[in-house]
Amino acid sequence: MRSRLHTGLLCLLFAAITTASTASSPSQLAHDIDRLINQQCAPELRAELVGESQYIRRATLDLAGRIPTIAELQDFRDSESLTKRQDLIQRLIRSADFAFHQRNELDTLLLRRLEHNDKWRAYLLEATRENRKWDDLFRQIMVPEDDQDNRPAAFLRKRIRDLDTTTNDSSIVWFGVNIGCAKCHDHPLVMDWTQALYYGLASFFNRTFHTRAGSVGERFDGSIGYTTTDGESRKSEFMFLTGTKLEEPDSELAEAKQQEISQAIKKAESDAKSPPPPQPQFRPRSRLVETALADTDQNFFARNIVNRLWARMFGRGLIHPLDQAHSENPPSHPALLDLLANDLREHDFDLRRTLHAIALTDTYARKAHANDPPPDELFAGAIPRPLAPHQLSLSLLIASANPMEMQGLSSEQDWNQRREELEQKSESVAKQLEIPDDGFQVSVTESLWFSNHPQIQNEYLQSGGNHLVGSLLRFESDEELIRAAIQSVLSRDPDPDEMTALLQYLESKTERRTDAVGQIVWALMSSPEFRFNH
Repeated sequence: MRSRLHTGLLCLLFAAITTASTASSPSQLAHDIDRLINQQCAPELRAELVGESQYIRRATLDLAGRIPTIAELQDFRDSESLTKRQDLIQRLIRSADFAFHQRNELDTLLLRRLEHNDKWRAYLLEATRENRKWDDLFRQIMVPEDDQDNRPAAFLRKRIRDLDTTTNDSSIVWFGVNIGCAKCHDHPLVMDWTQALYYGLASFFNRTFHTRAGSVGERFDGSIGYTTTDGESRKSEFMFLTGTKLEEPDSELAEAKQQEISQAIKKAESDAKSPPPPQPQFRPRSRLVETALADTDQNFFARNIVNRLWARMFGRGLIHPLDQAHSENPPSHPALLDLLANDLREHDFDLRRTLHAIALTDTYARKAHANDPPPDELFAGAIPRPLAPHQLSLSLLIASANPMEMQGLSSEQDWNQRREELEQKSESVAKQLEIPDDGFQVSVTESLWFSNHPQIQNEYLQSGGNHLVGSLLRFESDEELIRAAIQSVLSRDPDPDEMTALLQYLESKTERRTDAVGQIVWALMSSPEFRFNH
């Protein structure tokens, strides 16, 4: 009995040390991540590490939002540095590409195509370039004020006309909790989510309105009444997901002053030239932010975002689905989720640090299992991930360009400006592509676009000198042509079977060589290998 008790206490002590302590550097955090993953994954289940070509493609897609250029691929493979992978991750994290990609990812997470808002996207790019911390973004977006053109207000402004949408979207995006089912009744399967909790969270948004000028404000009063499934009428309280309740102080405003404020708010809602209405002393959304950031027990805010970062890099969250953080759906690796969340808190909610650490792990660098893969939740091997719209549209531009004119980080002097031009040029295609979710399949619309749309021929398969097809036509050797084509599009060398098949194809098309080269490039760009990160 004493031995069992002693063992149990040691386990508890180990768990406490694991979840409470944080690493001094991204590399140390990476080591801790691998250790906790390996504790639940036997060595014989772990896939081997990927080779250099696959690693740079995977990391560049995940941290720069695009495939690598041929110059970047060759520089990486030619390097004899023993720390070449660590150096690559450091370089990508610090690059202009990272800020653009992080902006695109945050835009998808927060606004999810409710609108395309250039001012909002400029605000996010400014934030990612400054490495603005996640808690600061939370404050600015949930309590938007004092910003040029009310840019952070887009998140609330596009939702606030529907209180249910505002409540559930905010809960999902910031806390990883889909609480919508509890609106009409206590959740039948999850004891955590009650009707009172739903309306308690909704109360933080109930007073929010947006002015005709585009800013977001709060009324001085207003509560929600609801009816339980037992027919009992209740008045909601300000209550966070943890059950923490907030008491609203009694108003000290005279009736005449209240009426004056009410009229000012009505005018601001109808007249774009009206001055901003006064703000109440008790501001529910501001108190929601304070309460969420003070939650160090269940840690909804920090756990949610590190879980989403993990899913971005691995194709699956430690809590999965990502909006189901509750007691009936525990994380696959509880100690790891706590470690990442605590580390994020102790390092001022620096998302860049978390992504840096994840990218340095052996877990991230494993191949996909070819046959009979272990369960995905073990993270024993890579899970193929469909490219996000901007990843795919940008990668098409990189792949179809003349490699000599697309140097990437190998020519940093002018790359910042070039990347910005690529972002603008890729936007029209990105808007048309589906945002991938669980169970993603390439849509009929996308397949037809790749097969028939004039943009494919006119933009990606041109035979001019500034395009890949044109540069390939200059090769005298068919083998060199094929190698350059596959390196440009798939970031690897051709295997022997591919080389043989493509040599035979080119030999059969000697009289239509330009068309044949274009068809090879098209086949590579429309392949599943190009469509996924793996």
